[in-house]
Amino acid sequence: MSTKQKTHWKIDVAHAEISFKVKHMMISTVTGHFEEFDASIVSDNEGFIDADFDFSAKSASINTKNKDRDNHLKSNDFFNVKEYPEITFKSKSFDGNRLTGDLTIREVTKEIVLEVDFNGIAVDPYGQTKAGFEMTGAINRKDFNLNWSTVTESGSIVVSDTVKLIIDLQFIKE
Repeated sequence: MSTKQKTHWKIDVAHAEISFKVKHMMISTVTGHFEEFDASIVSDNEGFIDADFDFSAKSASINTKNKDRDNHLKSNDFFNVKEYPEITFKSKSFDGNRLTGDLTIREVTKEIVLEVDFNGIAVDPYGQTKAGFEMTGAINRKDFNLNWSTVTESGSIVVSDTVKLIIDLQFIKE
């Protein structure tokens, strides 16, 4: 019985972004991202089928290009970054198109599914082998105890419960 060799891949942070979009007052969209994150893949095949994807982000590194909003997101109304400094994701399965795994925010773990475009493997001009992925999905923020909510005088919800995830990742073969 032969054992397939496992290949380890590390995130290429210069070519990766973990971002999100959420409706504000139901009339506009706010985009943000995490500035500090890490990710890795362990796979035994070039299609990454059933590979192990691991991801973590520092919740305090959230950036929506608005200091007051970012400070609010870091508070106990949302991420409570002092008590819950990290957001994590651990995969359970990947079939080439859908990545299923456990997302943990504020010590609440829920299974999520991300749609994946695997853009292939290429060797860069410096001889490094790289793999690229584009992932999208959505979560309900209240599932993770991100419960803050208020309504405007006109009855509009200030922050939507649905958060869209947009994840662009490039990995370097170790």
